Amino acid sequence: MSIFGKIASAIFGIHTASAAEASATEAPMASNMPAAGGPVAAAAAVPGAAAVSAGVSMATPSPSSAAQVTMTGVDVGKVLDGLKAKQKEALDWRKSIVDLMKLLALDSSLSARKDLAKELHYDGDMGDSASMNVWLHKRVMTKLAENGGIVPNDLKH
Repeated sequence: MSIFGKIASAIFGIHTASAAEASATEAPMASNMPAAGGPVAAAAAVPGAAAVSAGVSMATPSPSSAAQVTMTGVDVGKVLDGLKAKQKEALDWRKSIVDLMKLLALDSSLSARKDLAKELHYDGDMGDSASMNVWLHKRVMTKLAENGGIVPNDLKH
């Protein structure tokens, strides 16, 4: 899987897992509803919930479906801020590609970032890692938005 694919899959997987957790907390209320609005209807109202209720894990897309991951409607800022709140290390995902990758538990080494730069068609000097990192962060945010993710306005480039 591509490095950008791993980034998108991580964010989408976290979003889907959060939606599944939310639907699980609503399940007791849904079971008290009439048949027409019962648990099946409640599960269908939350993306991924039907699969979760059927025992299918939606937290991590399979490698074969990773290329088909869609970010449509995923609030990227909310997902990443939620992850940041759970971290002990101070990670500034809004400004740093390294911190973004660390937050998503991805390899953030210079080698991995160079691979990401090649994947995203960086045409600058890869020896200038500072400039490359700034470009990578902007490009990743742009690509997340292009793929339907809701990216905070201050990060749209």
